[in-house]
Amino acid sequence: MSTNSLSRRNWLKQMAAGAATLGMGLPISLVTFGADEAAFAEEPGQPWYEHGLIGDALMDERLLFYLGHSWYRMSEISECLDTASRIEPGDSAGWRREWYATADRLRRTAETSLAGGHELSAGESLLRATSYYLAGLMYTEGPDDPDMPRAARASAECFEQALPLLGIPGVPVEIPYEDSALPGYFFRSPLAADKAPVLIAHQGMDASIEESLFLATESLKRGYHALLFHHPGQGLALRERGLTFRPDWENVITPVVDFALAQPGVDPDRIALTGLSFGGALITRALAFEKRVKIGIPNPAVFSWWDFLSQFLFGSYPQLGELLEQDPEAFNTAFSGFLDQAPSMFGWWVSSAMWKFGAASPADLMTRLKAYSNADIVDQVTCTMLVMDGAGETWAAGQAQKLYEALTCPKDYLLFTAEDTGLLHNQTGAIAVSVQRMFDWLDAHI
Repeated sequence: MSTNSLSRRNWLKQMAAGAATLGMGLPISLVTFGADEAAFAEEPGQPWYEHGLIGDALMDERLLFYLGHSWYRMSEISECLDTASRIEPGDSAGWRREWYATADRLRRTAETSLAGGHELSAGESLLRATSYYLAGLMYTEGPDDPDMPRAARASAECFEQALPLLGIPGVPVEIPYEDSALPGYFFRSPLAADKAPVLIAHQGMDASIEESLFLATESLKRGYHALLFHHPGQGLALRERGLTFRPDWENVITPVVDFALAQPGVDPDRIALTGLSFGGALITRALAFEKRVKIGIPNPAVFSWWDFLSQFLFGSYPQLGELLEQDPEAFNTAFSGFLDQAPSMFGWWVSSAMWKFGAASPADLMTRLKAYSNADIVDQVTCTMLVMDGAGETWAAGQAQKLYEALTCPKDYLLFTAEDTGLLHNQTGAIAVSVQRMFDWLDAHI
């Protein structure tokens, strides 16, 4: 396995530098990305999170994500490292194959334990299998992947089967949504009073809601109920029901709040909503219009997702942005040449995003993404907000501070740093640090 390492931070720098070399000729040739990845290898003494165990920046980040979930029994360090050792950098098919193989093995292990009457062991194996199926699904580019339906269904079945075996008080639910429904899980805390708070949570673009079990676990221990749900653009809502992202996110959150309030024992005056990753951008928009939520926790907070992406993509090459406006077909041709030379992670992201946003082409995708900004509605948010940020944030760098400054509602700013180890996107690899600080604040404000 290659030992070359390309950190996301260095890739972002190379992206900006390489963009400056682009010309208007079509197709685009990006010389910087034609170099061998060894040219971008880390210097000795890199930080702990740039471990380079696989040698692909995005794969290494996701490996760290799953290693971090061992704290909540959703992974085992040895299983993650063993799986990673079988994956070649940049090989998305190999990534899927090896994570699915590990998940299938754990599912068989659970069946053996269950046949022997060992329910706790079976539940723990199923919980880890859930994570590993979802790990493989992360690299699915679209609905035509033949392994996707099986893995998506298996992830949900393993999770649903694990909950009662482990004594976790959560049940699958169907949340009415327009002419469809959003799958989810409602967790009722055995410590709750007659009327208790509820934490509603959803993920972003690439993770599935089962991977947020830690939020339900921490809620239950504090006497809160929790409602975790698959949303349009991700998870089962996308993979089994074909629901894609939409910018008017209040039309997603409002029926979810309706559902939460219909559950016995939920205090209508103590509803908290959190969104992770891209979900942090989405919930701020929803909170401008859905006034029944008392507390909003975007993690990370995002002022304008489009502003960040457009600067990332077009900041050093404004001609590409102009081409998008003037000639979408020419933009598609230019962008195709760009992707041919860019690191594989970028091509994966674009293909995946086109599926999740219901876009027919890169130009269509970029046009749709323009609507994902909170700049025009931020002054309408009136609930109490906890703006979460990380000193090492790269996917929305600088956006949380912009949102915090623009908010006029009651607000606090929570910055994770290198010292507390939660500095990465969504506090990857530092879940225990994340929940301690977030729930300490939530306990004081709910």
